[in-house]
Amino acid sequence: MAFIPHTQGDISEMLAAIGAASINELFDEIPESLRVDDLPGIPEAIGEMEITRLMQARAAQDRGALCFIGAGAYEHHVPAAVWEITTRGEYYSAYTPYQAEASQGTLQLIYEYQSMMASLTGLDVSNASLYDGASAVAEAALMAVRANRRSKSRRILVPRTLSPVYTRVTSAIAGTQGISFERVDFDVATGTTPLAALSEWEGEDITALVIPQPGFLGCLEDVDALTDWAHAHGALVIAVVNPLSLALLRPPGEWGQAGADIACGEGQPLGVPLSSGGPYFGFMTTRMAHVRQMPGRIVGRTEDLDGKPGFTLTLQAREQHIRRSKATSNICTNQGLMVTAATIYMSLLGAEGLARVAAASHANTRQLADALCTVPGVDRAFATPCFHETVLKLDRPVAPVLKGLAEHDILGGFDLSADYPELGHAMLVCATETKTAEDIASYGRALSTVLKQLKVA
Repeated sequence: MAFIPHTQGDISEMLAAIGAASINELFDEIPESLRVDDLPGIPEAIGEMEITRLMQARAAQDRGALCFIGAGAYEHHVPAAVWEITTRGEYYSAYTPYQAEASQGTLQLIYEYQSMMASLTGLDVSNASLYDGASAVAEAALMAVRANRRSKSRRILVPRTLSPVYTRVTSAIAGTQGISFERVDFDVATGTTPLAALSEWEGEDITALVIPQPGFLGCLEDVDALTDWAHAHGALVIAVVNPLSLALLRPPGEWGQAGADIACGEGQPLGVPLSSGGPYFGFMTTRMAHVRQMPGRIVGRTEDLDGKPGFTLTLQAREQHIRRSKATSNICTNQGLMVTAATIYMSLLGAEGLARVAAASHANTRQLADALCTVPGVDRAFATPCFHETVLKLDRPVAPVLKGLAEHDILGGFDLSADYPELGHAMLVCATETKTAEDIASYGRALSTVLKQLKVA
């Protein structure tokens, strides 16, 4: 049943009133070559009862497999209270707080979120979130070009240890705006970006250097040396971080002598379930000196005439609020509901709870690597310190192994062969605090069985 109230008679009357012969005539400025008559591969519309049955059938296909993938999306435990509170009507239906006097609850929550993220990253100010982690990196690149007025090159160095997905999204969003993204190679022996890899840019005009911590391969970068190199060459530093790691690792604001200039990343580890890939949210923090170049919105705390505390939007730099040509971003989605969940999650766990989750996840990943490396044909790729995930090398192609593990209801990891062919038969594995010793043992037994069934390449 369609939920469109207009009958064909209604439509005809409206067209007659405005003097148009047809709906197509209303859009005659669209060239014929750009019009689509049908959508190949898209099935015909079905009713609500049918779609409910279809989605229930598809949901039943989810067999609750053990997930050891990671690679930017992590299966952490989300306390029941997080989404019980998040899905209350006050939060679930709340929208952009344009009217401060009617939106104090939403504004306060965003203010608390900003305070937590600024504290977590060691920087001065946070916005009210972005679309996701990948687009946050693209926004950070655009922001760096605006903020670094000493640089005229619009050249940004991007290590290959940055997530390949983030790299592609950043190029798609910002690469068409006159920004040059130049790849920095990594050390195959350590899985990190050595300082020597930056030598070819010595003495050149570089706008910014991206530093992932940890890198996509799980290894910890020498962030102090990389940060100081960037600042010595007049470049800003864009830190791309896992927010949960900051419960244990030094925050970007304390990297090197002066700290990173911008920090961003994916907020999904903070109370947002995997949800088949989304929705997630991106976060961004920066130094006060760059605040007017930061995209999004900022909520501030103030006092009214009676001295009572209140909250209001103090900076709105999106295209919705100002002239498009003056906007810092034309991506308007800020995933406020996910931010609500993250704020509640961080409030419930506190600093100690976040640190325990991070430490347990790291310990489980080490236990997982130790267990899997006892299986013949499996070895560690790096001896470098890592956080939360690590790379294992196999003696045969990864894809058939992962397919075999899936038949045992185990999502075994992320195949790195397409993005990092120089690593050979390598896969990225991850174990969060949700994995038990028996889960890890089950993975080990399944991997041993699968490898015995498959031939060595």
